[in-house]
Amino acid sequence: MMSEQDLIVLGGGIVGKTAALAFSQQGLRVLHIAPILESKQAAFGTPPSENEWKSRVYAISSSSESLLRQLQVWDAMPQDRMQAISDMRIFGDSGLPKDQLQFSAFEGAVPQLAWIIESQQIEIAVDMASRFSQSLVRLQTEVLDIQIDQGHTLVKTADGDFKTQLVIAADGANSPTRERFGIEVDIEEYEHSAVIANLACSHSHLQTAYQWFLPGGDVLALLPMPGKRVSVVWSTSHTYASTLLDLAQNDPVEFCAQISQAAQGAVGKELGELSLLSGAKSHPLKKVRAKQMIGPSHDPRIVLLGDAAHVMHPLAGQGLNLGLRDIADLYQVFADKESFRKISDPILLRRYERMRAGDVDALLSVTHHLHQLFLNSTPTMRWLRNTGIRIVNQHQFFKRQLIARALG
Repeated sequence: MMSEQDLIVLGGGIVGKTAALAFSQQGLRVLHIAPILESKQAAFGTPPSENEWKSRVYAISSSSESLLRQLQVWDAMPQDRMQAISDMRIFGDSGLPKDQLQFSAFEGAVPQLAWIIESQQIEIAVDMASRFSQSLVRLQTEVLDIQIDQGHTLVKTADGDFKTQLVIAADGANSPTRERFGIEVDIEEYEHSAVIANLACSHSHLQTAYQWFLPGGDVLALLPMPGKRVSVVWSTSHTYASTLLDLAQNDPVEFCAQISQAAQGAVGKELGELSLLSGAKSHPLKKVRAKQMIGPSHDPRIVLLGDAAHVMHPLAGQGLNLGLRDIADLYQVFADKESFRKISDPILLRRYERMRAGDVDALLSVTHHLHQLFLNSTPTMRWLRNTGIRIVNQHQFFKRQLIARALG
């Protein structure tokens, strides 16, 4: 007999795993399908070593923290692998110390502005919590086809066929599910790549996140990690990104020197001597916005979450938070639904799409236009943007509004 589920989640990343856990805890029968589902550490209960720090980290906002606490995941993450951000300093590209924007948790009347956590620590905690959810089944396999017909959806896999009311596609920026159902996207390829790595620093970071806009449109961020460690995210041209990757592999001292000397040596002054802790990685940057977050139009049975629905420039550090808010809003739509509606009811799905539109469009627009603003190298634009940073920094009301927005 063919297995039937309330919900099938596709995608093995953090958003897919968290969505599967969340909706199973809501009492739905959930099948989670992905080619790779569980990290080796979660599978074998192997804790990372003191010197092992994965290059990919995330800035977790208070809205994401609330969701992870609700799912009983937050307290399962090791506290010594998490770092609170108490302050944030953003510098313009004038090279003048006065042209900076400073945020603090004290100004925002919050315990912290965000948390920096390794990707693997979030995944391990979600993986472990998923084992205790009785209505969640995880299947590590390939999806062969998805068919929508006569009131149900059929997901065909290499391990069998499964009926469901609804499919959640959290299968990444190049979502095969989105493409399969012809959901159109607006894509803008940036001529930049993000280079990421973890560094040790000789000076204390003082729980401060730093970001420098550099001449030419580069953005260099250094995020605090536990101890005297920072995570670097350098958005730069594809050519220079390749140079940095080569240096990280063959001359890590020079790689760190390039970072230390950036922003007229300001990085080195703030953080002292730098040394490479992990191999550097790189990925090209782009802006992606699905024109619909549900589909197909005539009979929606597919919901897009996370990168399958939207991808943004990393300068705001909000990509994962936006995806987790997708989950939180869909969870709320299901929780508030009328008793006579199924979770696949088009009215419910359109409520979700409308609920997400403002948040998604606002963040994509802000990050995109900030990136474009700092690409403009004319003297007039350079003066305007650096003056704007300085003016905003002088007005506490505007700063509190920005903090509230970043907290989610």
